Amino acid sequence: MGFVRLESNLARSFSRTEARKISCAAVLTCLLFSLVFVAVIQPYMDPFPILGLRVTVGGPSTMLVVEDESGSGELESEVLGVAAGGSQLVSSPPKNKISCNDDPRSDLCEMIGDVRIQGNKSSVILITDTDTDNQKWTIRPYPRKGDESAMGNVRRVTLKYSARDTGTLPRCDVNHSVPVVIFSDRGYTGNLFHDFTDVLVPLFLTSREFNGEVQFMVTHMRQWWINKYERILSKLSNYEILDFDADARAHCFPRALVGLRCHKELSIDPARAPNGYDMSDFRAFLRDAYALNRSRPLARAEGGARPRLLIVARNRTRSFVNIGDVTRAAREAGFEPVSMEAAVSTGLGEVARVVNSCDAMLGVHGAGLTNFLFLPTNATLVQVVPWGGLEGICRLDFGRPALDAKIKYMEYIIKKEESTLIDNYPSDHELFRDPHAYHKSGWGGLRIFLDQQNVKVDVGRFGGFLKEVYENLGW
Repeated sequence: MGFVRLESNLARSFSRTEARKISCAAVLTCLLFSLVFVAVIQPYMDPFPILGLRVTVGGPSTMLVVEDESGSGELESEVLGVAAGGSQLVSSPPKNKISCNDDPRSDLCEMIGDVRIQGNKSSVILITDTDTDNQKWTIRPYPRKGDESAMGNVRRVTLKYSARDTGTLPRCDVNHSVPVVIFSDRGYTGNLFHDFTDVLVPLFLTSREFNGEVQFMVTHMRQWWINKYERILSKLSNYEILDFDADARAHCFPRALVGLRCHKELSIDPARAPNGYDMSDFRAFLRDAYALNRSRPLARAEGGARPRLLIVARNRTRSFVNIGDVTRAAREAGFEPVSMEAAVSTGLGEVARVVNSCDAMLGVHGAGLTNFLFLPTNATLVQVVPWGGLEGICRLDFGRPALDAKIKYMEYIIKKEESTLIDNYPSDHELFRDPHAYHKSGWGGLRIFLDQQNVKVDVGRFGGFLKEVYENLGW
């Protein structure tokens, strides 16, 4: 009551204006004191503990499963490298601990110590000197987390502790002195876009810091896929790749990483990457792997030289119906047009050399645009966006990744009159009135726009756009 009376007496001794001034000053003083207090003690405060690997993230589709066989009903697990919002930080796990992240895109578990792997039994064992209550982690090592269509054919790998004195440990048939990275080449692989965004970029992100001194083990290994990307894989690892499923020998390692780091579609977040790697580092790595000469676009040359524009010609859906008009428009805009078709059948190495020789690349949205990774830095990627409200998907898959990779990006969004859908549906059909309504039905609705249309560009409109592309090159 004394405080109330004092406050009342003070209020009566000042005008209302003066009272308001004192109130504001008091609030500001308290706020300033709070900020100083937090600044002083914050370095000494521990972060809140990260709990609950058993809590499903994203519903039942979460790929990381923790099993507790102790019968207690509660499992407290060591979780490292996880920041607010699922951001994956890079740090070495403690020795003799299985440490797993819970990243939105991928699961990655690490262990350092006496690691023993029996691939044909799908198990990775970390040997300890203490009782571990039979804890197990089950992980599918492919970074398309939450997508059951992709993850359905990815083999599960079990990670567990085992006490040294159990007498049932596998004896080491092969001792390795380098870490092992275990991943899958299944999922959506076989499609160039998914080969890079789901495996090759994440594999670079996970293993590049070892400078080749790392062993790869692949679950459900397909030799044709390994052969296709042999140049990339052999630059990341100095050792022959092991088939996780077919190799019955017990392999022993000082460190194991099960799964791959993955940040976003066809790109890397350098703030979360080992050594600050970014897409420029990845593209420099590709140039080295394929012995590509050009790191920059050609400058204006004497003698009438033209910048080279690579036109990616699709053979099935989303192809250019009037490819001849596209080629002529490119030439009239000032380019030397180059077709991709001549190189496709000769392998990725030849494709990479053709792309690297060009200053710009043009194509309708599709996996072939992934080849922009071989362009010189500051070259231009031109994406033709099909009809159907697909701008967001197109920018997610190629627009933003191109900019992250220091490639200029331009897009041409077609009108409904430039889509062959207009030949099969009336102009007042819902496909044209409200294409986003089809998006709500999921992949089935989107397939209409991706699988049922080709592109017939308006030559006048498209020719003017190509002139803008030419001018943007700086020639």
